[in-house]
Amino acid sequence: MTAEEELKAVRAAASGDGAAFERIVREHQKNVYSLAWKLTGNEQDALDASQDAFLKAYQNLRSFRGDSRLSVWLYRLTYNASMDIIKRSRRGKLVPMPTDEEGGALDIPDESPTPAESFERRETLEEVRAAVLELDEDKRTILIMREYQSMSYTDIARALSLEEGTVKSRLARARASLAEILKKRGTIAGGAQSNNQNAKTREVRRRGRS
Repeated sequence: MTAEEELKAVRAAASGDGAAFERIVREHQKNVYSLAWKLTGNEQDALDASQDAFLKAYQNLRSFRGDSRLSVWLYRLTYNASMDIIKRSRRGKLVPMPTDEEGGALDIPDESPTPAESFERRETLEEVRAAVLELDEDKRTILIMREYQSMSYTDIARALSLEEGTVKSRLARARASLAEILKKRGTIAGGAQSNNQNAKTREVRRRGRS
């Protein structure tokens, strides 16, 4: 839907048009669930957060004036709902890297890797996920929104009620923190374990050729 179509649908839904609200849900449910899933790391929690977000949206349709895109407003509601669930459960974690069907970012191009290279790639992704888990909530959230959801700085700022400059500085700190964690783990060059990692990589490749 265009911005104009969305605003018309919101106004219709606010006036009691159930079909209009169902259209809004169908249009945005995939991205809302995707964000909730990445923030909570739990399928049931993601479903609950998605439902809570859409319920809150339905209850507050009249407050949406179209100053930002509807998706940004829904992202903010989804973030709030996810954080509430995380605080209650204290088991929030990052989920597996999204597939192309989920519209995820942080893609690693497929260049027909060998079995050994595929194994190495999966291992690296696991290490990245584990490293992201070590970030504090603010850094992890902005990193997910930018790198996984491909949200613009402006949209992130609106969703989190932050200045755009604050978003950029927090993202820079998040990336720096993530790089430092990966260095310590030996996933990227510069860490104490990098020599062991390189040896492990050579062994994986050797086995793949044998």
